[in-house]
Amino acid sequence: MSDIFSRTQLLMGDEAMDILAGSRVAVFGIGGVGGYTVEALARSGVGALDLIDDDKVCVTNINRQIIALRSTVGMYKVDAAAERIRDINPDCKVTCHKLFYMPETADKLDFSQYDYVVDAIDTVSGKIEIIEQAKKAGIPVISSMGAGNKLDPTAFEVADIYKTSVCPLAKAMRYQLKRRGIKKLKVVYSKELPIEPLGKAVDDGSGQTDMRTGSSRRSTPGSTAFVPSVVGLIIAGEVIKDLTGVRSRK
Repeated sequence: MSDIFSRTQLLMGDEAMDILAGSRVAVFGIGGVGGYTVEALARSGVGALDLIDDDKVCVTNINRQIIALRSTVGMYKVDAAAERIRDINPDCKVTCHKLFYMPETADKLDFSQYDYVVDAIDTVSGKIEIIEQAKKAGIPVISSMGAGNKLDPTAFEVADIYKTSVCPLAKAMRYQLKRRGIKKLKVVYSKELPIEPLGKAVDDGSGQTDMRTGSSRRSTPGSTAFVPSVVGLIIAGEVIKDLTGVRSRK
């Protein structure tokens, strides 16, 4: 085992590290949440990562996205993340997909090649398609609920989608999943009520879409450095523990 993972190995053991090294994880959305998920997975020894996002780094991303730096503004987010991963662990196989994932583009990816899928995108139609494709392939999936317009990182928890409350995105997802007969989904969500932004957000030209309807909108939610990062790290932890079967000792 490479020395870069020796501290992780002390807690998880040789077998778990071998499992991670042989795992391939797909992360949809390399933004405030997904960027931190990818970072943690790479630093944990996951052997192959697929990054799916068609967006480019914007200066307004710098406040909260780990791949957003002055030097990466204008780069595709997947390329910026891939550079970081290769610098962390050159042995990790990184596959970049410059793709806005929606039902119309679902045939571009083969979910059967993944060991785990992370949904960190914003549009309901895209999220539902990811979950349906993962379920069809028999692949575990975890989904991020709303992290925008929130200030309490300690309020986020892991739950089944049907046990969530308060979160508007989770409510929309429950409705759509129930219609499709999907009976369970692991999510990370918060009961904190969304905060009304103090002013009108400036459009960054990224073509943001409404989380509940998928319709185009010109404003974006407020966000901080310390909320989406926590969500991303919680997700990474769940992926690692699910893949290896290693859980906290109580």
